[in-house]
Amino acid sequence: MFSIFLKEINAFFSSFIGYVVIGTFLVIMGLMMFIFPDYSILNYKFATLDQLFNVAPMIFVFLIPAVTMRSLAEEQQTGTMELLVTRPISSWQIVLGKYFACLFLVAFALLPTLLYYWTVHELGSPKGNLDSGAIAGSYFGLLLLAAAFVSIGIFSSSLTKNQIVAFILATFLCFIFYWGFLFISNIPSFVGRIDAIIQMIGIDYHYESMSRGIIDTRDLLYFFSFITFFIFLTLTSLEWKRI
Repeated sequence: MFSIFLKEINAFFSSFIGYVVIGTFLVIMGLMMFIFPDYSILNYKFATLDQLFNVAPMIFVFLIPAVTMRSLAEEQQTGTMELLVTRPISSWQIVLGKYFACLFLVAFALLPTLLYYWTVHELGSPKGNLDSGAIAGSYFGLLLLAAAFVSIGIFSSSLTKNQIVAFILATFLCFIFYWGFLFISNIPSFVGRIDAIIQMIGIDYHYESMSRGIIDTRDLLYFFSFITFFIFLTLTSLEWKRI
């Protein structure tokens, strides 16, 4: 599994697309956090990083599918998947190796955003006047959101040989599971009846509380169950193709 992890990391950074994806993410996030007036931390009268955790899901919907689209689709397209499955390595080792590699890349892309924390820390009056504990909890929630989206992206990549199709499918599924259930719950026939239950199925409901630094075991259970479910679907997809 570790060898596949290293292989994925090397393959990502040996291609131009890897730097483009991370660079694009940082540019967009920088514009949102410092330039666009509706989100700029410079326009807020108190020290907070709420803008970062509100904007990140919108960017993740496109960033993470771009990171995961080649993970299994390229292996199938080039025929190297057949070589992998014939080696003394199980399907779950292949999937988890690629999963953790993609998650590591997303976490790596998030590292420069710690500069925003330093900026707010220095600009606060008095200096350091912000809730560091809540921000740490919010970053943990953001990593769980990334982990959930990566599991969707890996699954989408296992279904097709075409990386563009994998990207589009993963983007669609990420959008549906994040915002789709919220929109469905607002349908008049559901409001006041089962709208709360429908919202709880979506990722947005559980991420919202964690983005405020609140760590709830119910939210943790949801994310871990969600990730496990999509990893299981990916394993099933690979096993089905082995037959």
